[in-house]
Amino acid sequence: MKQLFNLVIFFVLSVQLFAQESKPNFIIIFTDDQGYGDLGTFGHPTIKTPHIDQMVVEGQKWTSFYVAANVCTPSRSAILTGRLPVRTGMYSNKRRVLFPDSDGGLPAYELTIAKLLKSSGYATAAIGKWHLGHLPEYLPTSHGFDSYFGIPYSNDMDRVNDVDAKTAFQDPKFEYFNVPLMRNEEIIERPADQNTITRRYTEEAVKFIQENKDQPFFLYLAHSLPHVPLFASTNFLGQSERGLYGDVIEEIDWSVGEILSALKSQGLEQHTYVVFTSDNGPWLVYNEQGGSSGLLFGGKGTSYEGGVRVPTVIWGPGNVKPGVVSKMGSTLDLLPTFLSLSGGNLPQDRVYDGYDLSPVFKGNSETPREEMFYYHGDRLFAVRKGDFKMYLYQNNPAGYPEQLEKLEKPTLFNLSVDPSERFDLAGQNPEIIAEIQAIAAAHQSEMVFGVTQLEKRIGD
Repeated sequence: MKQLFNLVIFFVLSVQLFAQESKPNFIIIFTDDQGYGDLGTFGHPTIKTPHIDQMVVEGQKWTSFYVAANVCTPSRSAILTGRLPVRTGMYSNKRRVLFPDSDGGLPAYELTIAKLLKSSGYATAAIGKWHLGHLPEYLPTSHGFDSYFGIPYSNDMDRVNDVDAKTAFQDPKFEYFNVPLMRNEEIIERPADQNTITRRYTEEAVKFIQENKDQPFFLYLAHSLPHVPLFASTNFLGQSERGLYGDVIEEIDWSVGEILSALKSQGLEQHTYVVFTSDNGPWLVYNEQGGSSGLLFGGKGTSYEGGVRVPTVIWGPGNVKPGVVSKMGSTLDLLPTFLSLSGGNLPQDRVYDGYDLSPVFKGNSETPREEMFYYHGDRLFAVRKGDFKMYLYQNNPAGYPEQLEKLEKPTLFNLSVDPSERFDLAGQNPEIIAEIQAIAAAHQSEMVFGVTQLEKRIGD
């Protein structure tokens, strides 16, 4: 009888241990201002991205994947919380992102991927650009991350006053930008040497993987580039056919290769999901210093396809069925998907705007996301339902100056046959317009806006 009891105890403990060890790892690689057309696998003719291309061969290429906002801060809040920025207060019509003089940030009551996974035994790390508040109460270490190494906001901020903008962006030197490099809550270097920033982020990421190989982990690697000003390390400078912008992308591709190699060397490749994507479209006003939207219309600062549809690859050998996914997905969906894959559940005390995509990862041809809402500040700029996207506003397709204005009549595009948004079909499809208008009205009727965090300034 005692032997049977011991056997039962051993079995229970073994099951518990297996359940703990079977939780997968998650890595998000999030680039800054990278356009839809800036990868070899997404059609760029001269930028070489062999490691990301290989991710596509081994994983899934998502061709209709969206961010929740067309600029940095709100987009970053959405990927980490699974909630539209207008719910979390990470939006504004006046200051569209946070600045070094900002007194706000992601509220403490918001639950990030890191905070939720940490509660179930995950090691968590944030590396790179944060841009959700640089004051101590808003930093990654206050939002569920065990550690942080990176620049707390955009790499073009804190420009020294005696260097004009044209010089700073066309012939950049890291000394022109007095941005801090932080470890946890401490500034360890100022100005951050951005010539080596991609390499150092990568080294930190590889070290984290090696140190946490024996427990489940979540790594959020948010590159500071290719946001202008552009920087590349010595090994990549001048190596791309695309000039400095191409040098930057090819170094990021190298970084991806290093991370995948680290996973394989530790035997973690079949136990880890890696998501590669961008925070918004390319900054078109910087010409050759900015990226490309490919066949898409518009760029950063717009909710046209080029501003919010981003290049996305999902990798997970043995867990992700290789292929091309043309149905909709969003960075909003990563939080519920990761929770599902780790055996967790969504908290029931708040509204989430994401969906569990894990069945699609495994090969289900249908996606739970049938709609997408595109906000510009607090204004609902457009709504997509299935293949059709209806616009309520218009603005400068280059993004800046914004020139935002409400349309007298909605416009409508069938994105499955016209991803470049050239042919307005509103006049021929009044029933589709009516259907999407009803969806928009229902969505707006239940929306509760958070108090904006972006307009608070230090000293006010």
